[in-house]
Amino acid sequence: MPYTVQENRGQTDRIGKPHDRIDGRLKVTGDARYSLDFALPNALHSELVLATIGRGRVTGFDLAEAEAVPGVRRIYTHENAPQRQSPRFFGAGGTGARSWLPLQDDRVYYHGEIVALVVADTLVAAREAAAKVKVSYAAEAPAATLDAEGAEVEDPEGMTAIATGDAQAAMSRAATTHEAEYTTPAQHHNAMELYGAAAQWNGENLTVWTPSQFVYGFQKGLSHELGIERSRIRVISPFVGGAFGGKGMLMNFVSLVAGASRELGRPVQLMCSREACYTVGSFRAETAHAVRMGADEQGHLGPYEHTGRELTSRPDTYLVRGTENTVRMYDFSDYGSNVLAVHADRQTPGFMRAPPEVPYFFALESAIDELARKTGTDPVQFRVQNDTQKDPVTGTPFTSRSLVECYEAAGERFGWDRYSPEVGSMTDGDELIGWGVATATYPTQMSPATARVTLSGDGRARVMTAAHDVGTGVYTIFAQSVADKLGVPVSAVTVELGDTELPPGPISGGSITTASSISCIEQACDRIAERLAAETSEGSTPAERMKASGRPFIEEYAEWTPLQTGAEALRAHYDGDVRIVGGAQKDFCAFAFGAEFCEVRINKYTREIRVPRLIGAFAAGRIMNEKTARSQLLGGMIWGIGSALHEETELDPRYGAYMNDNLAEYLVPVNADVQELEAIIVPEVDKQVNPAGVKGIGELGCVGTSAAIANAVYHATGVRVRDLPIRMEKLLPA
Repeated sequence: MPYTVQENRGQTDRIGKPHDRIDGRLKVTGDARYSLDFALPNALHSELVLATIGRGRVTGFDLAEAEAVPGVRRIYTHENAPQRQSPRFFGAGGTGARSWLPLQDDRVYYHGEIVALVVADTLVAAREAAAKVKVSYAAEAPAATLDAEGAEVEDPEGMTAIATGDAQAAMSRAATTHEAEYTTPAQHHNAMELYGAAAQWNGENLTVWTPSQFVYGFQKGLSHELGIERSRIRVISPFVGGAFGGKGMLMNFVSLVAGASRELGRPVQLMCSREACYTVGSFRAETAHAVRMGADEQGHLGPYEHTGRELTSRPDTYLVRGTENTVRMYDFSDYGSNVLAVHADRQTPGFMRAPPEVPYFFALESAIDELARKTGTDPVQFRVQNDTQKDPVTGTPFTSRSLVECYEAAGERFGWDRYSPEVGSMTDGDELIGWGVATATYPTQMSPATARVTLSGDGRARVMTAAHDVGTGVYTIFAQSVADKLGVPVSAVTVELGDTELPPGPISGGSITTASSISCIEQACDRIAERLAAETSEGSTPAERMKASGRPFIEEYAEWTPLQTGAEALRAHYDGDVRIVGGAQKDFCAFAFGAEFCEVRINKYTREIRVPRLIGAFAAGRIMNEKTARSQLLGGMIWGIGSALHEETELDPRYGAYMNDNLAEYLVPVNADVQELEAIIVPEVDKQVNPAGVKGIGELGCVGTSAAIANAVYHATGVRVRDLPIRMEKLLPA
């Protein structure tokens, strides 16, 4: 029964109606206008020139041939680029994707860095001229990988270490121990909507169209880089054609485009090529994990040690620090963890769907499976008996934790009672069959949010906030929320997003948009209802009372702030800063959970790998829309299949150059790779996390998949693959 959602164990009032996306028709007909779809009169076009060395300096340019192309207006290099200030790096509290801008000096930090910008009358002319720009370099040998000679290891003391008890001593007392290393590769966003920017000046005021997950943050970053007041900058991004982290930080070419537009006195547009997106944007960095853990004679977990290494750029320290969550997943007695930064000659990494959890839980859930086998315990039972209802680090209870219920629901649907634990014991003709499981989790996070809601006398409503819909269904669930509260049809609700002229919304990342904005929107709707109830008793819904009141419209502006942040966070929110709280906090511990069950089939001779069944059960508090929630969970699981079997950005270490920077050679799952896929929604009530009772699911579905598949591969073949992705050649006999 492919592509289904199962509602489980009642309480279906916590699962919202499966309403179709209100923006669906716009998208499939091409009427939805993305950032670079806006027509700008008399616009110039631009193209990037990228470095062809992995480290070194630019020593000169030969521009004669490029400048001779008809229609070329200007070729910007570090010798004549518009003046801008160095960005405030996101990892240091700013909004910039990295701490330096292109064309500020002659330094080349990595292969594919921007070294010139060509501006011309047409896109064809800009691309032809860019191909004719000749750059001379003083090249140096790059150190571009985690283990490369010349890479620098940093231990950010006090930033990443988490410990309690004495894990080393406890390890020596454990009846059964496991120790291994795991690695995950570099991976790149490949959204359908490419990166780019368009800029237009009207006197001293600037409008920028650019794909964004946080227009207010981009506005603040551009204000700093360009040296102008925020109030003079408008950033617009009404639709986002795929993001999941890749468009969450201000890219360093945007202020360059804006500066060129100001200098040339005309709008300037830039759409990056697919290849350029691999280097001008961010990526998921490769990681390495040293894991040790132990258990007693009854299979109860004891000590846990986890040291991670993450690649970052030379100038910036960017870490996802996944052990902050792995140490909280099971009832460990003693633990010690740390994360090291490895500075190499690459661009600064950034957010990618479930940034800490995807790589770190591959290591954790693979190690848990290996230890379960050593203790002779069923891998599901091992996880269930080591479940905990409180944070092992602080002792704080989880606001809700339905992990066991997820294992029960998914296991029953999968048929785990037919599991044969012996390696290679399940076959079908020439196919080896393997079953594997893993836990999925994601911290429940929130940030301040604001919204304006209006209800008109004609029965129409409007909600306005500068949040974003990155494909998750935000337009629809915001409309549903207003419709339910005010008593109007969903079709009568207009939703406006993605514009700094709207009230500031949260960054669309960290699975925070629904939890934060719905808490705010419903507050505004409740105020409208209270005002109307005080004025008239006619009608049973706010919309009916509105009609009886004779008012043309009524409006409420609401602000919502998580209790853990305070007034300062709300002020920062208006200023374009990110203030996210959630997960493990001093006074509460909030996570969404899931359990994923996987079947693999592997040809005995060719070692071809297929995933014919993948079933997940997920508990994430109140679900606003069953249909959009299903889409997110299934999409995450498909992404997990890709993470396990397909995705890897291949690097030539001699030059630090990406070799498969295109959709032809960067492998992702296709229809034939995704067969029977199910997402079971386990109803869950959580009254502590936020007023809406929402946990967020955008990143939950992809967390446990790669480990579940790796564990199934071992069950089928006896080959334990600890280095992703799992390819056929890794399963061939030695």
